[in-house]
Amino acid sequence: MREKPAREFLPTPAAFINAQSAITGLRGRDLMSTLRSVAAHGLRNPVHSARHALKLGGQLGRVLLGETLHPTNPQDSRFADPAWSLNPFYRRSLQAYLSWQKQVKSWIDESNMNPDDRARAHFAFALLNDAVSPSNTLLNPLAIKEIFNSGGNSLVRGISHLFDDFLHNDGLPRQVTKQAFEVGKTVATTTGSVVFRNELLELIQYKPMSEKQYSKPLLVVPPQINKYYIFDLSPSNSFVQFALKNGLQTFMISWRNPDVRHREWGLSTYVEAVEEAMNVCRAITGAREVNLMGACAGGLTIAALQGHLQAKRQLRRVSSATYLVSLLDSQMDTPATLFADEQTLEAAKRRSYQKGVLDGRDMAKVFAWMRPNDLIWSYFVNNYLLGKEPPAFDILYWNNDNTRLPAAFHGDLLDFFKHNPLSHPGGLEVCGTPIDLQKVTVDSFSVAGINDHITPWDAVYRSTLLLGGERRFVLSNSGHVQSILNPPSNPKANFIESTKLSGDPRAWYYDAKQVDGSWWTQWLGWIQERSGAQKETHMALGNQNYPPMEAAPGTYVRVR
Repeated sequence: MREKPAREFLPTPAAFINAQSAITGLRGRDLMSTLRSVAAHGLRNPVHSARHALKLGGQLGRVLLGETLHPTNPQDSRFADPAWSLNPFYRRSLQAYLSWQKQVKSWIDESNMNPDDRARAHFAFALLNDAVSPSNTLLNPLAIKEIFNSGGNSLVRGISHLFDDFLHNDGLPRQVTKQAFEVGKTVATTTGSVVFRNELLELIQYKPMSEKQYSKPLLVVPPQINKYYIFDLSPSNSFVQFALKNGLQTFMISWRNPDVRHREWGLSTYVEAVEEAMNVCRAITGAREVNLMGACAGGLTIAALQGHLQAKRQLRRVSSATYLVSLLDSQMDTPATLFADEQTLEAAKRRSYQKGVLDGRDMAKVFAWMRPNDLIWSYFVNNYLLGKEPPAFDILYWNNDNTRLPAAFHGDLLDFFKHNPLSHPGGLEVCGTPIDLQKVTVDSFSVAGINDHITPWDAVYRSTLLLGGERRFVLSNSGHVQSILNPPSNPKANFIESTKLSGDPRAWYYDAKQVDGSWWTQWLGWIQERSGAQKETHMALGNQNYPPMEAAPGTYVRVR
């Protein structure tokens, strides 16, 4: 265990796109406007442009003579093949590409554009530079080798994949072989039953997996943006099974995938549904209090629920709250917010109200462009240039099992990012009651991801400070999803924690210590202290008023 993180390095995700962008949408016209603005600036400043053009020309001349001017990033898998460094043609093409990248970045940095325009320019050219990478052509040495090894069949398969994705996957390369998984058979397989259903959700109670269990149940509230089974993938990384094996009575919400009929479902609608599910948990287990866990937008939902219960003087029904990569403070000072002006937000709201829903496929596109090399171009190479099937990963299958958001809830999220209402008392009203999170004195455990591009860790940290009660914050060594799926069996798992929460995320980071292992085990000890007394396990699911209806994973999770 090292004492402190390196002071010269403060992790700040290079999030040109984040959760706000996914909710708002990224319009092509905004990117084109940025490119036109950059071109106009170049024409108005010919001396500046000519100077960098001459520098680029000089570097390209040296590259043609065989010089290696720029080292490649060893973590960049695009150029891992030895041919990029050993073959004279490939080495020169790569060096020319890196020279172009460096001079474009330098041109933008040294321009007299204002900081916002520079940030937008960096974002637009980052997308462009990734797209024109020499690894994205049939001259990629991996593609050449595959053509010879397959006798040309890789080209035929690649063209077939390209046309299929153009027709059936919105023109993006597929990230997973969907036929490799089936909900209820290969994922979401933990034994349980649906014990309650209303228009918005199904409540799943899982069969115990321990000899004794704690009296206070755990209710998991997944994000409305995805299916619930991120918590129940393969048994080796199933959070549900981890909780069950350690004596926690576990309930899971499975959200209904809404359609145009449900356009009026808003945040208050979801809060009321979670409150009803919580009361069913209490009725089945006989416990007065419930432990809540919310992930991403589910964390916002349980925070709003607690504020609502506090206003009704019923907060005693909640024993603790766990927030996983959840934003309560929506202020994010990243280039992504530069594209979310008033006009963009209102246009996004109008589009979803006209359609009745925000389609999950539209959000998936934006999420993919957050990390285009990992989520787009690597599959472009694999599927089209190499003619291979995409890999069979359960987490990618879940990530592509898209859902929709009702128009009203989408509008609520847009307003949340626009006004940051939870940052001040009474800024958000839910179910007719104003919310003041400082008065929510429930003990909380918050988890962020150090490489999270969707909900940046410093924003999640500030969200923790909005809460009252005893607060604990841990920073996992992963991204958005991997921060949740971080089982003790992961040999690379570690996290950063400091018992003192200061007002500045940077100050907290410099005082924090790195701990080897998964935060799951730390959270387990924390939640068990807040789960009441242990008792003999009751194997029957449901009760007389809420009998088991059907086996998990239920019906709502299968709706596309």
